[in-house]
Amino acid sequence: MNFLETFRVAFEAILSNKVRSGLTMLGVIIGVLAVILLVSIGEGARLYITKELTGLGTNLLIITPGKTTTSGGFHPPSAGTVRKLTYDDSLALRRRAWLLTDAVPIVLGTGKVKYQNRGRDTTVIGTTAEFERVRNLFVDTGSYVTQADVDSKAKVVVLGRKVKDELFGEENALGRVVMLSDARYRVVGVMRKKGMSLGWDVDDVVFIPVTSGQELFDTDAIFEIIASTPRAEDTDLAIAQIKDILIRRHAHKEDFTIQTQGALLSTMNTILGVLTAVLGGIAGISLLVGGIGIMNIMLVSVRERTREIGIRKALGARKQDILWQFMIEAVTLSAAGGVIGIVLGVGLALLIPVFVDVLPTSISVWSILTAFFFSGAVGVFFGVYPARRAALQDPIQALRYE
Repeated sequence: MNFLETFRVAFEAILSNKVRSGLTMLGVIIGVLAVILLVSIGEGARLYITKELTGLGTNLLIITPGKTTTSGGFHPPSAGTVRKLTYDDSLALRRRAWLLTDAVPIVLGTGKVKYQNRGRDTTVIGTTAEFERVRNLFVDTGSYVTQADVDSKAKVVVLGRKVKDELFGEENALGRVVMLSDARYRVVGVMRKKGMSLGWDVDDVVFIPVTSGQELFDTDAIFEIIASTPRAEDTDLAIAQIKDILIRRHAHKEDFTIQTQGALLSTMNTILGVLTAVLGGIAGISLLVGGIGIMNIMLVSVRERTREIGIRKALGARKQDILWQFMIEAVTLSAAGGVIGIVLGVGLALLIPVFVDVLPTSISVWSILTAFFFSGAVGVFFGVYPARRAALQDPIQALRYE
């Protein structure tokens, strides 16, 4: 019997038991679907976070108080041992670190913004004029905080789009006076709509001069300094300059931490890469269960078709013909289940962002090819034992089987 004849017999056997064949494929379908769907969710999350971190600005260095070590984790500033970061530190970096294009101090807190009988609790960021450029956040109408505002501790505020809409609706907010934590601030600008970024609503924030922020929150410390370099290859030398300047200012103590944008991206990619692999592994277990289902059904099929096997052997079929017949059945079932699972998995991966916009997905060719390869491999692996068992049956005993 040639290969084509063997394939025809195997295909007819599959079609003769449509319900059983469908249920057999179901395990593989679910397994392949789960692999593609979960991997696409993990890959989508990785690309989304990479895009968001890159969108914060380019070649950024984030300087925070306290020292992170590899042996002891993060050590927050403690009284008398660690000096706080100050506005003067940012000025020193701006003057002396020639590799830095910007060194932007940040004061961070929360406050209630009120206008007439309307109010909103929001995030308050005290900063300088360079923040707009460094963080890729731009004014829509009016102007941003200026260096003159910082020097004079001016009571001016730039509203995020959501805050403006909440307080003023369609009215023009420029020039109006709002109350921010019982202090009067004049609105000088409204930010361009930005939306969510890494779980933070960029539109639900107000910006004031960093010096006014220090007065508002009654502190001489700043939350962090965001610095930037013109080129990524300047990062290491820029870090060395920052350390040299700040250590001299902080009584020869390195009581601060410098995080690079590249390091943050690398860390997030590593974490999400592991997460994607774990999700793929979990989905792979369901594919393994589907393979076990194929083996069980094939064993039942061999038992039910014992007389058929005996007749075929009596008519001259060889062991390899019987072996190939049952192997083809197993591989066909698993491969067909793989194709259906791929179609359903890709379809669901495309539909999820339409209905759940906070859950991005990214379909990769390698996940599709891997899922299909393993679906076929499952058919081969779990089909060998039933096929071999069928091929080794004694024809006389098989003909006597009832």
